Amino acid sequence: MTNKIILTGGGSAGHVTVNLALLPKLQQDGFEVIYIGSEEGIERELIVKCAGVRYYAIKTGKLRRYFDWKNFKDPFNVLTGAYQAYEIIRKERPRVIFSKGGFVSVPVVIGGWLNRTPIIIHESDVTPGLANRIAIPFATKVCTTFQETSEHLPPTKAQYVGAVVREELARGSATAGLTFLGFSRNKPTILAMGGSLGSKRINEVIHATLHTLLKSYQVIHICGKGQVDPSLNRPGYRQFEYVTKELPDLLAVASLVISRAGANAIFEFLSLQKPMVLIPLPKSSSRGDQIINAKSFQERGYCEVIPDEELSAERLLQVVNHVYEQRLHYIEKMQLARIQDPLQTMIHLIETTARRE
Repeated sequence: MTNKIILTGGGSAGHVTVNLALLPKLQQDGFEVIYIGSEEGIERELIVKCAGVRYYAIKTGKLRRYFDWKNFKDPFNVLTGAYQAYEIIRKERPRVIFSKGGFVSVPVVIGGWLNRTPIIIHESDVTPGLANRIAIPFATKVCTTFQETSEHLPPTKAQYVGAVVREELARGSATAGLTFLGFSRNKPTILAMGGSLGSKRINEVIHATLHTLLKSYQVIHICGKGQVDPSLNRPGYRQFEYVTKELPDLLAVASLVISRAGANAIFEFLSLQKPMVLIPLPKSSSRGDQIINAKSFQERGYCEVIPDEELSAERLLQVVNHVYEQRLHYIEKMQLARIQDPLQTMIHLIETTARRE
């Protein structure tokens, strides 16, 4: 049997980044990598650029916590996607399936379970998301980023791994980033981002305070698709919808980061020792996972947190200035973070599971 693995996960970049970190290692170890994702999600855009990976698109249905007429249609899309995934898995016969979560992963996990294929799930947040909560009963193992997540999982399935971070992020060049941006070395730089889908709320506050920020800082602003405002272009300010290839260099330039509190992103900032101002998604538009993530990081001294409902131009300026002035304190705390190799741990678990199959 060919040494195949199926990866899945999508809906946002956070549900793809771990797969992107694993992918080259798996290929080096002799796995043929197949990806199952949605027809139009960001995972397709990111994965089709990866050499040697075959991509299958299936029907998906978003798992909403609010009323929407699509809620009546989407269960049928999930069922269709589960059948499509079942047929793909039956044909490809992978040794193992690795799921990063997101709504696209549910039909794949169900299809894998029906094929009796071992399934490894990765949960980034302190508490499992809705898609993973549905998928956990079908899983062989559930890998966690936070140690405390094990409290929410069956003891026989939980395995603490830590944060899997893309290795290429550590290879960024500040010189290349400054050249790409046209920025000066003599002024600190802020990287502001609202996740792969952008954050209208963060964008509005950045725009409102931009004039004042630019007196002391240069600003890289990753706005999200369709949210770039060309009328705001000026020296020391660069805005992008989304960044892939240049992201390591932009992170190398950044003195601090303003961000939502998705687990994958904040652990990447931690690995690079970037002081953070975190603005977690509020419970009104999420399940509250980012609030828990941000609180965990704040308690460890890695960041300052602004609740979304308290966000204003004045508050953002105050906290940004504080974090920058105390940046060495935050970096010192981050340097004390436990040193480990979660990427290799995950690869070992995948290979061991594949051999057992």
